[in-house]
Amino acid sequence: MTKPLIAIILDYDERGVSDGGYSDLPWYALRVDYSKAIAENGGIPVHIGYEDDLLEEFVNHFDGFIMPGGDYDINPEYYDEVVSDKAELVEHDKRHKFEFKLLKYILSKKIPLLAICAGQQLLNVALGGSLYQDISSSIKTQIEHRHNTDISLDWHEIELSKESHLHKIIGKTKYKVNSHHHQSIKDLGVDLIVSAVTSDGVIEAIEHKHQPFCIGVVWHPEHQKNPEDKKLINKFVEEAKKYSLLKKHPHG
Repeated sequence: MTKPLIAIILDYDERGVSDGGYSDLPWYALRVDYSKAIAENGGIPVHIGYEDDLLEEFVNHFDGFIMPGGDYDINPEYYDEVVSDKAELVEHDKRHKFEFKLLKYILSKKIPLLAICAGQQLLNVALGGSLYQDISSSIKTQIEHRHNTDISLDWHEIELSKESHLHKIIGKTKYKVNSHHHQSIKDLGVDLIVSAVTSDGVIEAIEHKHQPFCIGVVWHPEHQKNPEDKKLINKFVEEAKKYSLLKKHPHG
């Protein structure tokens, strides 16, 4: 069977070398774990940049999409809120603008989507939801959601909804995940449901109720440090395989 092609959206920055950037020209970047996780689970990872003129080609060509994490926040103007002094914004919003456009195409064709960390937050905002701009100043909690140490480690427990697609994939109601985020979902976007939370009520995972596979998680399953995260990545690639076959044989 042909392996599914999985598009992974690149992160973007404009910081020059003197400011800690990779190049003095605008540059794309992505951690290795995203690509490695897809390849290890039977998919072919392909990194894509922000080419608006290729949106239709992207969704016609690929069998699944990953919206990855990113080290900056979505501008709260997108969900009609004033910018907090805790927000970590950048001068550009090129990635967000591109992902908002791409997401409409992905959902219209029901292509499998796994949205991770900042990707999960963007999925929610794109569908009309909002975010807590800073967990520590917005929610009473004793859980440290953002760690400056190894983010691949399991830091806190989540509880899965038994009615969720995520629960069917994982096969249990509780397990521990890594954590490296200072924002979280406030109001849910249209047609999204909560599939996992922490004991303090922070929404850790969401899914689209009308899509075959559209899951957003705020932790980083691409590290694959526990069996549950491996199951999630593997299931995503399996769904991309099914989608690939459906494209080739739409009538069975």
